[in-house]
Amino acid sequence: MAKKVMKRSSSRSAGATSTLPPVDRKTRKLIVGLANEVEKAAERRRDPHLDIPTRSLSNVRFNKSRKIIEMGGQKNRRHLFNLSQAKSYMQTLLVATGCKSLIDQQKTTSIRGLYYLLKHTIEGTREETFGTQDECDPIIEDLEVTLESLREQLHVYASNRGGMVGPITLIDSGDEIDCSRMGSGGYSIPSIVEEEVIRFKKCTAKFILHVEKDTVWRRFNEDKFWRKHNCLLTHGGGQPPRGVRRMLYRLHHELKLPVYCLLDNDPWGYYIYSVLKQGSINLAYESKRMAIPSARFLGLRSIDYDKCQLAPSVQIALSDSDVKRAKQIAAYPWFAAKKAWQKEIQKMLSNGFKLEVESLISKDISYVTEVYTPERLADRDWLD
Repeated sequence: MAKKVMKRSSSRSAGATSTLPPVDRKTRKLIVGLANEVEKAAERRRDPHLDIPTRSLSNVRFNKSRKIIEMGGQKNRRHLFNLSQAKSYMQTLLVATGCKSLIDQQKTTSIRGLYYLLKHTIEGTREETFGTQDECDPIIEDLEVTLESLREQLHVYASNRGGMVGPITLIDSGDEIDCSRMGSGGYSIPSIVEEEVIRFKKCTAKFILHVEKDTVWRRFNEDKFWRKHNCLLTHGGGQPPRGVRRMLYRLHHELKLPVYCLLDNDPWGYYIYSVLKQGSINLAYESKRMAIPSARFLGLRSIDYDKCQLAPSVQIALSDSDVKRAKQIAAYPWFAAKKAWQKEIQKMLSNGFKLEVESLISKDISYVTEVYTPERLADRDWLD
């Protein structure tokens, strides 16, 4: 496998390689370097291996000064001549070869597309390189963390799931997009939003309001909340995909826009906020390029049931898994020391029910856009 990787690596002349964008040259060099190490081990008649950083809670720490989740130094060694590891070893190099080929061709493909690109029956056997996509996806993440490169830098993307509307003009793959003129659907945030693909041309917005679901986003868009309050309005279709998180990160850091989150009053809403603010445990190695420590939780809050005088019919009883998840989140180091968050989570548990942002519609169809959110912003009433 290593020799095949190296053979393909050398097929591109130095001159042709130099025509690649800088970020692609860097990523390609990392992939070739990985193959070189495997080849050296083989030439020395040693068992070739790969050291894959461990992607688990045990190898994650919270950096209090940077206020983000970071990955530790634990690694799992993957050997070629270990029968229990040989297949995953082969799959890792196969994914690396596929990504290098995409970079060389200056093409991109979806996660699903990469799976089919690499899936085949190994010659002389009945063994498939990948049985299902569930085998391929973790290998892509293994390669990301090993190379310290974003999936998008490996030219692999996920399906679009997220939208944006507001006073910003950007350049997307050479096309100028005015996000204030995108109609009811808004601008679909792509999976790859790096500087090589998307540039910000003009923005007059004062802040970003990120809502959890597109259903709530549509209410804000229809009521032209973004125009009345001069902001960008985004959503991630629930748990925000990486393209949305990277877009928020870039808008926040490059344009200095504050980020406010309007999410459901349930463990899932708390978790989404945690991921946006501190990063995710599974992608701790990318927190430095995705997490927004200064993001604020605007709502929905556990006190809102009484404060907004909501009807009992909007209550959704907490399940056993909800209770368990809430307690887990309360124990996260980045929430454990925050009295306001401990009070918030305890209030939800004592209520015995959760609330969706849509429950505010029971007050009035536009209550969330005309009363709730403007008042919270004006009073600076949020959780940090």
